[in-house]
Amino acid sequence: MISPVKDLNWRRFLGRPPLPSPRPEIIGALQQQSILITGAGGSIGSALALRLAALAPSMLVLLEASESSLYCLQRDWVEAQAAHPGGACAMTPILGSAADQPLLEEIFAAHAPRLVFHAAAFKQVPLMEEQPLAAISNNIFATRTLVETAAANGARVVLLSTDKAVEPGSIMGATKRVAEQIVLSSGGAVLRLANVLASRDSVVEVFARQIAQGAPVTVTDPSARRYFVTLEEAVNLLLITAGHPEPGALLAPVLPATHFIADLARFMVSELAPTHEIPIEFTGLRPGDKEVERLWSSGAPTLATGLGGVVSVDPALLPASQLGVRLASLWQALELRDLEGVLVELRRLVPDYTPSQSLLALSRHSGQRVAR
Repeated sequence: MISPVKDLNWRRFLGRPPLPSPRPEIIGALQQQSILITGAGGSIGSALALRLAALAPSMLVLLEASESSLYCLQRDWVEAQAAHPGGACAMTPILGSAADQPLLEEIFAAHAPRLVFHAAAFKQVPLMEEQPLAAISNNIFATRTLVETAAANGARVVLLSTDKAVEPGSIMGATKRVAEQIVLSSGGAVLRLANVLASRDSVVEVFARQIAQGAPVTVTDPSARRYFVTLEEAVNLLLITAGHPEPGALLAPVLPATHFIADLARFMVSELAPTHEIPIEFTGLRPGDKEVERLWSSGAPTLATGLGGVVSVDPALLPASQLGVRLASLWQALELRDLEGVLVELRRLVPDYTPSQSLLALSRHSGQRVAR
């Protein structure tokens, strides 16, 4: 019988103490806030929503584009209320996209959130290599729409970013790097997060399905390594980031070492099917994959924050005027569905971005243009 993934002892795999929890003063400040979460139905968004609901902030608004994900979050909240009656605040679920400016204006007018956790993004690296224009539209321009609307209404944005934004080798990582710049330029905060164990559609879920079927566990490369955190740690890090007082801060967790993805596969086999012989097969790095991810580039200065568990990373931002010009050019290429032009503009925004060969081939052979 295969045990649920959520019951695995991830601490044993990580081999390190848990990352720090937010200090009481941060929790107290959050309890006074009116809060909006975008991407609230995702793994991290929903865990954050349930954690914040238990803290009973003055208002909690949940924006999610997926009907099924929003329904599941509502169901989980009802179950949490039943288990702990009177222990959580009311949630206001809203089905919609962070790219929908009229909807955002309506949300800010009706609920006046002053803190926004932006967790909505396209994140699947290989899929986004095939759908680069969608990645740009959602990860960059939906973020800009949200940030501009939040700024106009006096709200602060906390962006959930990824280690794939560091010297990106994927369109997903490059778009998240631009999203970082948009949020930081507005005075918001960014958390650059590692891989989250047992999050939805993660490699852990893939391995668990393969093990349950008795199929070989597929790993891209024997040398592939990643930083990992638990879902609880990810939520704690977001709360800590929200409590950072300085505007325009890019934060990242302090983690001692990366883990081989193959070791993760072996750990899961030993935990979920200890009596079975399940082999590991190496399939090769996929388009956009890197052998090793980092939370900041080797030359980036870091500073202690005093918050525990995180450091502040020098974001090396473009000047605001230059960022605006580059985004306007990128938007023009996106509207024309000019993938070659999009990649040119994206590399101007993120000079250390190295597009995959498959994406370069797609751009050369793409005839997608819209006449104007």
